[in-house]
Amino acid sequence: MQHTPSSSTDNRTDTAHAQLASVIRRPSAGAVWQVFAGLIWLPQAALLAWAVQLMANGQGMAAVWPMAAGVLLLGLLRAWAEGHGGMLANRAARAQLSSLRARVAQSLAQTSPLDKSRPASGQAASAMAEQAEAIVPWLARYQSAMWRVRLLPLVILAAVALQSWVAALILMVAAPLIPLFMAIVGWRAKAASEEQMLQLGHMNAFLLDRLRGLSTLRALHAVELTGQRLRDHAEDLRTRTMRVLRIAFMSSAVLELFSALGVAMVAVYVGFHLLGTLNFGAWGGKLGLGQAMFVLLLAPAFFEPLRDLSAVWHDRAAGEAALQTLQSMQAQSVQIVGAQHVVDPVLPGKEPLSPVQPVSVCIADLEVQAPGSDSRLAPLSLQIEAGEHVALWSPSGSGKSVLLAQIAGLLPVQQGRIEVDRQALEAGSATQLRQRMAWLGQLPHVFAGSAARNIALGRNSVGPEQIAQATQQAALDETLAHRPGASLGEGGAGLSGGEVVRLALARMAAKTQAGLLLVDEPTAHLDPETAAQITQSLRHLARGRTMLVATHDAQLAAAMDRVIELPLLRRVQEQTA
Repeated sequence: MQHTPSSSTDNRTDTAHAQLASVIRRPSAGAVWQVFAGLIWLPQAALLAWAVQLMANGQGMAAVWPMAAGVLLLGLLRAWAEGHGGMLANRAARAQLSSLRARVAQSLAQTSPLDKSRPASGQAASAMAEQAEAIVPWLARYQSAMWRVRLLPLVILAAVALQSWVAALILMVAAPLIPLFMAIVGWRAKAASEEQMLQLGHMNAFLLDRLRGLSTLRALHAVELTGQRLRDHAEDLRTRTMRVLRIAFMSSAVLELFSALGVAMVAVYVGFHLLGTLNFGAWGGKLGLGQAMFVLLLAPAFFEPLRDLSAVWHDRAAGEAALQTLQSMQAQSVQIVGAQHVVDPVLPGKEPLSPVQPVSVCIADLEVQAPGSDSRLAPLSLQIEAGEHVALWSPSGSGKSVLLAQIAGLLPVQQGRIEVDRQALEAGSATQLRQRMAWLGQLPHVFAGSAARNIALGRNSVGPEQIAQATQQAALDETLAHRPGASLGEGGAGLSGGEVVRLALARMAAKTQAGLLLVDEPTAHLDPETAAQITQSLRHLARGRTMLVATHDAQLAAAMDRVIELPLLRRVQEQTA
């Protein structure tokens, strides 16, 4: 009995989130440099206040030049530290995003193609490309801003308190109100960002799906209706985007209001203190002009980290929404067999070149049930000899595709046992066994590009000689001879249904080490003449190999060595009754 635990993907998702959370909590090198840049303002402010005091005392410009030079040098150092920290933070954020994208891509690659919860390709592409970009400013800008808020106000508050405890008290009263109101606004911003990301993914998925079926829409005269629905999606996205921006502007207004009030109250106190109206609050009896200028220069700097945090607060909401979208894509419940098992990779160009050998297939008490379905076959036992060509015969929807997917290890086995070439198909052996299989699904996908690239599918071991041999075995050479160098359209635009199947057959033929061919409904939706040609090409390709064909085509089934008729699916309740 084999089973892939559904919690494995959740564990990977939690691990990814925990890693990002640790990155946010731990100060990066970029954040340290930017905090250092913020601290440089304190000696700059002290030099400026000292210069004002000297000029008020009647000293000339000669006494002020050293302070001016110090302010200039510190300003250059501050600008360099700020830029260097931003570069380091952005570089680290990019590395984290690349790692996260790799984990999501690996999770999608390990998800069974029969899992109905898989995201649409347009939605997945949107989430991994444009939506995921929102994570970069979250990690780069928000993390640095958060550490500046944690450290700089405390240092500035201590420096102000050394001069005037009243000014420090004013800053302490005004500061807590800002995070309180920003948190209230931030909750709304996060919810609005999640809705925006969700709608963006839905619109992209809708657009890609309709583009793929554009010829069908034109045939049904549904282009105008589809265009109107796309405009409705775009209008909904615009509304949600403006809602996010409205909340972002609201949070900025809250910060500006309280920071302006805080600075104004400090300025009023310092002014009346210098006039002698308020003679309290200074440790030395009365603030000097230099001390007063120092306090006034530090008051806006006290709120500056909070202002920076407000500017990137929306980045946090958008980044968390994007992360949640990527996590939901990872949290798939159905994975291919062996997805969690680490094996030695087969490097491109190093695939085994041993001659093809037919393999046997043994199925014992196998429970055939599609993911999320409440119907299944009774425990099934089959023995397929090496080199035998067998047709799995039954009406549509009776479990043939699920059975082939389980033999290929694309669906986990809940109950029973599958042996390929006398080796059990399980997590430790599935990847190696799949290298000896070739799969042809019901709907072969054609990528935009040349026919050679579609046949090779990135396999460096498949060179021009192998491609030419594969096209000849699939009877596709004459078709390609009439369009040399032509580029195929995405989804097979420009190819007939039979030519798409032949292209898929050529892909199988290019996998020379495959001793087991698993073919799912190759003649479905084809006219009788084309179906007969595909049948002949299949028989030619399967020489010296074992072949299992799922079909309800009588002519194709008759061309096989043996026909196995599968029983109809029954509901679980009916079988247990």
